[in-house]
Amino acid sequence: MMERALAGFLLAGAIAFVARTVRALSLGGAITALLVGTAAAIAGWTWATVLIVFFVTSSALSHFKRATREARIGGIVEKGNERDAVQVLANGGVFAAGALLAAATGASVWAAAALGALAAATADTWATEVGTVAGGSPRSIISFKPLPAGTSGGVTVSGTLASVAGAAFIAGLGYLIGVGSAAAAVFIGGVLGSLADSLMGGTVQERRWCDGCLEATERRTHYCGRATRVVGGVPGARNDFVNVVCTLVGAGVAGALTR
Repeated sequence: MMERALAGFLLAGAIAFVARTVRALSLGGAITALLVGTAAAIAGWTWATVLIVFFVTSSALSHFKRATREARIGGIVEKGNERDAVQVLANGGVFAAGALLAAATGASVWAAAALGALAAATADTWATEVGTVAGGSPRSIISFKPLPAGTSGGVTVSGTLASVAGAAFIAGLGYLIGVGSAAAAVFIGGVLGSLADSLMGGTVQERRWCDGCLEATERRTHYCGRATRVVGGVPGARNDFVNVVCTLVGAGVAGALTR
């Protein structure tokens, strides 16, 4: 295990270094990715493989038509393309914990929970990345009213299809490489986790307003440089919190269906 931990540390470090170089991760994000990747490697190389595939596919999507995405949602989304430490932990922390528990206990419920968490993170990430560049006007998952692109709680047909594809991708990958036999449970957990993310984004997540630009945003400081104010949701409940809930729901549903 010590040898695998060292090898995993070196591999995760190399991937984090490259990701930092291409500005896919901030410095804090790279350090956190190193720790999460090492934890996955300790659990087993198959777990590390699933995590690497998630990171590579998600990063590739985020770089695809980046200029188009920035033009559409740059004034709304809270963070840019460089994932920071909190984002990395919000998306991969539950997965890493579940993978370690699965390796330690051999229990299929923990394997399903780990994959369910990552399936939910993948579904949410793919939905966001595809939905914001595919065009079309998002609609609120709560009221079905049109929303500006990039607004949390907004859904599109293309984003929804990408979400389902992301959950199916992780469920199928886990099954094929032998870390999770409950593919259906993982898939359902991934889809419901992403759905929970949208519901939380449209209700609980704080919504802000820039009085200078007269625009809705998630940024505490708008791109114009003016501080924004909370106009809805729960103050302090930001996108990273919603992402944690997303992965917890994915893990919980997948684990419950595997019992």
